[in-house]
This record gives sequence, structure tokens and C-alpha cells, in this order.
Amino acid sequence: MKIFLDTANVAELKEGVALGVVDGVTTNPSLIAKEKRPFRPLVEEICAVVPGDVSLEVVATDFEGMVKEGKELHQIAPNVVVKCPLTKAGLKAVKYLTGEGIRVNQTLCFSATQALLSAKAGSYYISPFLGRLDDIGHVGMDLVRDICEVYRVQGFTTRVLAASIRNPLHVVDAIPRRLGEARREDLAG
Repeated sequence: MKIFLDTANVAELKEGVALGVVDGVTTNPSLIAKEKRPFRPLVEEICAVVPGDVSLEVVATDFEGMVKEGKELHQIAPNVVVKCPLTKAGLKAVKYLTGEGIRVNQTLCFSATQALLSAKAGSYYISPFLGRLDDIGHVGMDLVRDICEVYRVQGFTTRVLAASIRNPLHVVDAIPRRLGEARREDLAG
């Protein structure tokens, strides 16, 4: 299991990295704007601080715009993953960008069907918004489990990045069950 912070605050990231608990970061234009710094120097610093993947989101909503922005974001650093919304144009952008060797995190996933389409398009990460589902009376963690099962059965290698985390129990629930079972066996033996 990896832990990604959803922030653009460099001080938070440096602290998490120093603690050894940050594996990556996801961010978006709103979080970047809150930092009141020029975009490019800020994301370059984030990419230098974070030891793993850094998801940077496009703002365009059309295919051509997403592809153009995705290519530009990809040039910032080797650990950049382009974040595209899970829309028809976003799926098309994922297929195109992946074909160009650019890793993509498809965001705004609310169903296993969407996650299946995203994996077929070639997404590197899928980001189901479990907290937002919980907010409207659904069990977001059920979606994460369903996606993991679909990907396992279908043989997809797309990684599931549980997004819109609302509380510590979401993190605990996101731990793969096989890992938890292995730990119990180790304790019993």
C-alpha cells in the first residue's frame, strides 16, 4: 500500500517525506492556486521533493486541450503522471497519451463500469472518489473493492488510488485484505 498526499503545500510534503510516509502526491489546480506561487516553479519543487509519482491535473475539458496540457505536464519531471477526468473526452485522452508513453491518472471515478473503461483505455491509475460517494449515502469503499476485483479478474494492471479520503477509517479500509490476512497468519505462527 502506498500513501499519496492530496496537496500542493511543499512544507506538508517535506514533513511527510521526512517521516517516511509519503509515497506520492496528487494535486489539482485549486490546491496549486491556494499556494499563491507561480505554477511551474511550484510543481517542479513538488516533483523534486516527492520520491514517487506526482499527479498533475489538466484543466481542459476537451480532447485536444487535455492532450496538449498532458504533453506539457509530462515534460516537467520524470515522476509526473497526468491527471485527466473520467469523461468521454478524458477516456480518449488517456488512450492517446498512453500511446505516447505518458502515464495517466484518471480521476472522478464513481463506478466500476467507469473504472473498467478507464483500464481498457490504458490508465496507469484510477481514482475512485470514495468520500464523495459516502457523502451522498453510498459506501465508497465498496466501489474500491469492486474495482480491485474487476481488475484482478480481468488481469488489468491499472493501480487503484482511493481518492476523496474523508477519515482515517478510509485509509484502514483501503489496506488490501490479503495483506491483513497475511499479518494475522504471521502473528498466529
